[in-house]
Amino acid sequence: MNGYGGSVLRVNLSTGKIKKQTLDPWMAESYFGGRGFASYILYKEVPAGIDPLGEENKLLLISGPLTGMFVPGGGKATFASKSPATGSYGDSNVGGMIGAEMKYAGYDLIIFEGNAPKPTYLFIDDDKVELRSAEPQWGKGAITCEKELKEELGEEFQIATIGPAGERLINIACIHHDWGRQAGRTGVGAVMGSKNLKAIAVHGTKSVPVADLKSYRKAYNKMFKFLKESPARKVWVDYGTPGVVEWVNEIGAFPTRNFTSGFLKSWEKVSGPTMKKEIVITDKCCFACPTACGKYSHVKTESRDFYVEGPEYETIAMIGSNNGVDDLRDIAYANYLCDEMGLDTISAGNIAAFAIECFNKGIITEEDTGGVSLKFGDPESVFHLIELMGKQEKIGELLSHGVKYAAEQLGQGSEKFACHVKGLEISGYEFHRAPAMALAYMTADIGAHHNRAWAITYDIEVGRDKIEGKAERVILLQHIRPLFDIMGACRLQWVEVGLPLETYPPVFNAITGFDLSWEDMLKTAERVWNLTRCFWVREVPDFGRPWDMPPARFLEDPVTEGPTKGAKMSPEEVEQLLDNYYRLRGWNSNGIPTEDKLKELGLEWVVEGLKKRGRF
Repeated sequence: MNGYGGSVLRVNLSTGKIKKQTLDPWMAESYFGGRGFASYILYKEVPAGIDPLGEENKLLLISGPLTGMFVPGGGKATFASKSPATGSYGDSNVGGMIGAEMKYAGYDLIIFEGNAPKPTYLFIDDDKVELRSAEPQWGKGAITCEKELKEELGEEFQIATIGPAGERLINIACIHHDWGRQAGRTGVGAVMGSKNLKAIAVHGTKSVPVADLKSYRKAYNKMFKFLKESPARKVWVDYGTPGVVEWVNEIGAFPTRNFTSGFLKSWEKVSGPTMKKEIVITDKCCFACPTACGKYSHVKTESRDFYVEGPEYETIAMIGSNNGVDDLRDIAYANYLCDEMGLDTISAGNIAAFAIECFNKGIITEEDTGGVSLKFGDPESVFHLIELMGKQEKIGELLSHGVKYAAEQLGQGSEKFACHVKGLEISGYEFHRAPAMALAYMTADIGAHHNRAWAITYDIEVGRDKIEGKAERVILLQHIRPLFDIMGACRLQWVEVGLPLETYPPVFNAITGFDLSWEDMLKTAERVWNLTRCFWVREVPDFGRPWDMPPARFLEDPVTEGPTKGAKMSPEEVEQLLDNYYRLRGWNSNGIPTEDKLKELGLEWVVEGLKKRGRF
């Protein structure tokens, strides 16, 4: 198949049986790859109601038709499973090199089934595929494990690993790759750990067939030429994601002290220019990337000497500002702790801020923390909480299940300032008075995550108080942005450097031999969006409108300082946003896709099962 490795690899960890299958052309045409394949395979093959950490769950690693191709940012891969963090559909994409490498080995999709009886890793060297013992690596940090396997197998192997957090089945565990790239969200690292799968090592040397080589060259040359000449490229390469700190703080969207504010007075201390000056030693990029947004850093103090990729903006926001920490060296160290432990820095930072607020309110005490007093602005509090969560000790055992679960168990009003949607901790944009961003978080199909629809820019563009038109923009973004995950390419070439969206269909069609317009491709994204929504409907008996509500903090507690001081959203505005969104989506008033909408999208096969569950 043009644009594809052409094979699916099924790895039964329980039996040790490995089976190679031909990729279904219909699935490629209908879902493309990436999270498109994830939505289809998980819905079809994972039984309803299973334990996310049980043997029946499946872990998927998927490339896309643009992965491994000479397309700007063509280095994305997707990990997916039923999420232990939310209990429903979960995926997380990762950059680096592993997606390209697995495609060069001939595989578009690896499906891990069952649970290995002992610590194991998957070894792939083109057609040589083996399950090998990972007992020497079990218990070691994710970065340490990658280093050991690279030394054993060779630098040409691309490695994905979990740390002790994944081994302990911690709900916020991530999958580590390429010295600092993370599939961070939805607890995919815990699923990998539940399967006793410590690592995946891949090396491939095969070529990928292209439908129209001449048109392919013409299309990618146009894309790279645009990026090379774009003035925005230099800024992006200079600072990467930390370059947005100044702007986000200026508009009052920089989460501070558990989302009580969107403004950090000392923001310059954690800005991109400061980071470049003080700790960055080199730029770093993923496969086929001309913008090198990764920043590799070295921190050396009297007590510490370590290297870490980043910190990225999200880590600066959630580990740093949201906990009142404004020293980049401290944020970088917390980043390093999370990476080695295998914890998602977004969730870990969110939960740490929640715990500090609980401590300030007397809901948890020094008895819970092992004698440590927790304070905003104190990096030692954050380090301690990361260690407690990673080791599941003291209050860390409770916190490691996620902020939703922790608040439910602690009670005493803590539910009101537990900042999550659908069980997934909110990422790095404060939205007390940003209706489009609020709606994006509320309706994201894995829980609150900015990568599904980064809509804060639209709030600033048309006005924070405007409600009309916000649902339309969020829906559009929820099709455009995930389409990049489906194709296997990085969206930042478009978002940050301005690569026109119309440049993608020519290169996509030249590679695959498909004949699709941009609108056709967006229709595939809509199909995937509705299918992942149906996964929630299937898995959660009472799923509907209440699950799309924002935390009480954003409705009841006005912003304490900064340019949006005093701001909050009203319940009426939230209801209006959801009314508009559901109507435009073709869903019913409870947020359930209608039978007509599913049939329009070619999802007739989903309808019968949902009817049996009384959801129509």
